[in-house]
Amino acid sequence: MTADPSGDTPRDPGGSGVPGSGETGDTVARQLAGAVRRLQQAADRMRAEEGTRALVDLATGMLAERLTVPPAEAAARLARLAGEAGVPVVTLAADVVGRSAEPGRPSAALLPEGAEPPEPPEPSKPSEAPRPSEPSKPTGSSPRTSTGPSAPARALAAVPDLAGAVEAVLRQGAAPLGAHAVLVWQRLPAGALALAAQAGLPAGEAEAWSRVPPGVPTPAQQALATGDEHWPDDPSPPGPRVGGPDTPRAVLPLIDHGRRRGALEVLWPAPVPGPALGTPQRRQLRSLADLCATVLGDPEPAVPPDRQADLLDSLLTPALLLAPVLRDGRAVDFTVLRTNPAFRDPLGRPRSGLDGTSLLETYPLACATGLLAPLLRAHETGEPGTDERLHLVFQGGGIEQPTTLRIAVAPLDGRLLLTWQRDADPSGGESDQSALLRQAQRLARVAGFEEQPGTGRILWNTGLSELFGLPPDAPAVPLARLAGHVHPDDEPAVRRLLDTVQHRRRTASAVFRLIRPDGTQRYTRVVAEPVLDADGALSAVRGAYHDVSAQHWTEVALGATRERLADSEQESAEREQLALRLQQAILPADPPPLGATGLRAAVRYRPAAKRERVGGDWYDVLVLPDRQVLLAVGDVAGHGVGAATGMVALRHALRGLAVTGAGPARLLEWANTVAMREPGQVTATAVCVLLGPDDGTLHWARAGHLPPIRLRPDGAEVLPLPHGVLLGALADAEYEEYTARLDPGDVLLLYTDGLVERRDRPVEESVDHLIRAAGRPGPDLERYLDLLLELSPADTDDDTCLVAVRVERPGPPG
Repeated sequence: MTADPSGDTPRDPGGSGVPGSGETGDTVARQLAGAVRRLQQAADRMRAEEGTRALVDLATGMLAERLTVPPAEAAARLARLAGEAGVPVVTLAADVVGRSAEPGRPSAALLPEGAEPPEPPEPSKPSEAPRPSEPSKPTGSSPRTSTGPSAPARALAAVPDLAGAVEAVLRQGAAPLGAHAVLVWQRLPAGALALAAQAGLPAGEAEAWSRVPPGVPTPAQQALATGDEHWPDDPSPPGPRVGGPDTPRAVLPLIDHGRRRGALEVLWPAPVPGPALGTPQRRQLRSLADLCATVLGDPEPAVPPDRQADLLDSLLTPALLLAPVLRDGRAVDFTVLRTNPAFRDPLGRPRSGLDGTSLLETYPLACATGLLAPLLRAHETGEPGTDERLHLVFQGGGIEQPTTLRIAVAPLDGRLLLTWQRDADPSGGESDQSALLRQAQRLARVAGFEEQPGTGRILWNTGLSELFGLPPDAPAVPLARLAGHVHPDDEPAVRRLLDTVQHRRRTASAVFRLIRPDGTQRYTRVVAEPVLDADGALSAVRGAYHDVSAQHWTEVALGATRERLADSEQESAEREQLALRLQQAILPADPPPLGATGLRAAVRYRPAAKRERVGGDWYDVLVLPDRQVLLAVGDVAGHGVGAATGMVALRHALRGLAVTGAGPARLLEWANTVAMREPGQVTATAVCVLLGPDDGTLHWARAGHLPPIRLRPDGAEVLPLPHGVLLGALADAEYEEYTARLDPGDVLLLYTDGLVERRDRPVEESVDHLIRAAGRPGPDLERYLDLLLELSPADTDDDTCLVAVRVERPGPPG
């Protein structure tokens, strides 16, 4: 007994065709064998289709990840490319994943274990070449067609990155045609071009052409602007170009979803070897351009999609966000994704009813009279259109409304941002005066209202909804409920306003904090006036809301700035006072008594004319243990507390070091070390003198300072200048030391540059002029120093130190 394939009842192999009959056994056996064979073939087909589906799914996933698009869009792109190439989807899928596959036959490595690959389909016939009367250059308005993927096209589809794809284009597609370089340009949101990938160019030239600013008429920019192709035998328009003006080239725009996203540029050595490119070669380059457009990818979004709604809502002018509707790769319509709060439908429909509608269906007559054309142009070229004046007709509900609009349209990462404003239109649009008033109110952030208490009718300007933070279609807020929208502390001000207007019939105003639904505050000033009828009864209340938030916060910031400025001024005055007191405390008004040494000294310190310029000038007169007298003056660079503290450090250091008995040069070397180690590295000039009272011998050294002056009865003499740099300038500075002699009656004068410095003459000339004008010192040194300060030619308003020492008689021996 054998089992019936249907599983119903057992049959006898021998019969007459009925159960148990054995006459038709051979026929039944043949039927059973055929059924088993058909089941096995169906199973084989299912296994093969399962492998094919796995291959297509894998290629779809790779495209979705590579192009950052949803899987459904990736699958659609794969099917579209396969249709344009004239090959099955599985063939292109095998090329995408990098598998070697025969046409229509998936790789055995991708099929289930034990499954046989399906038989390849009959090869399709290649498309016929275009007739001579047909144009050889597509305009970009329709997708290019191809006879099937060539070897370089299949290699390009299998390369996961653009750089590798361009290398494959050059190696397998362009180089066999004699080309030596391939460039892929990508259009950036601002209209510039970026060299997204290249092969064959020297590194320096590729770097120089990495970015082309907008408006530069390169061949790629011209192809993007017109959508036309350029071939080596076409005339070359003027303009900069890669490789120089004589380099033959082919330039093809890269078009994806109706947008010109870049350009493919192929360069040949001059001249092009062999005949001009024929139809098969041009078709091959167009196929490569289509695949490059697919691999190119979008540039970094200027505005992420999740922030485009925020951008739209922040615009003060009416605006719409549109998405293109594509047909055969070309935009034919747009979908209204969203409108902003400032948008008002010309036909009076609510905003919420426009979202998701077709622009052609919503405004058919306006699109026919000129609205659609600039949108299609902006989507295709990627170029924004600004301030375009259109005379449109909006039709709906049996009404035709002619309107003149000024529109601006900007591409926004595959979408369009459309803004419009009504222009003056005598045929029914907004008048010049109304438009001017509306713009003035918007700029001044003022909005008016009128309320009729008897009827409850309220008229609001459009700006009031925005001020209150309410939707445009929300009901107006009556004055009676205004207190519920302000800060609790400001409710009495609102009640006083209402009482004055409604009961006392007088104009009133108030400033309060308006609390919006989102919790933010707007400082608002309201002015309201009563409108009385002929009987003196209140018929209406008119007024205006003025958003003074910016003025309020400016006043707050100004007040804080004034407080900080006052604090800074007080701090500066305290620092100046501190520096002045420090200087006055360190510099005594009178020198120490020198009578026992046979010397007489006088000192003067004149502060700067401006108290904020308290400087670091200092002097010192000190009798040392060995009866020598230390005379020193110096000038620390800078002004203020820093200069005063540096002066204190150097003066005290020089005093302490002088008791060692070292000479002036050695003392200045040590003082230089102190200056180098001071915080902020103090720099200063100084002159140091050791005067022996017994014989009038003096030793001096200087550190960038003016030299001493010896005054004798027969005239004045500027002492020679020993070598010496400023204190704090060099760590290993060395100083020269000179020797001279003072006779009885001679005067030694030390001074700082504040006494003689002028902007228009050398210091030496000023010193000579001052000494000749002052004359001989005379017996009173104090009076002589006052005379020098009085005759000083200086014009720098700097502080000044003076030290004068006269040898009265030789001192007693030590």
